[in-house]
Amino acid sequence: MTYATDRLHEEIAYVAYHFHWSQAEILDLEHHDRRRYADHIAALVSRGGAEG
Repeated sequence: MTYATDRLHEEIAYVAYHFHWSQAEILDLEHHDRRRYADHIAALVSRGGAEG
């Protein structure tokens, strides 16, 4: 199974923006780990918006 290129780029941009990691560091992650980081970031962003 392949992972959609657009979705991959979205995850890279999202994690890089919030964690300031390089593209190479993010691409070194397994897909499930990268997805988990993206999900955790989304939860943190949602919580931060609710607290404001």
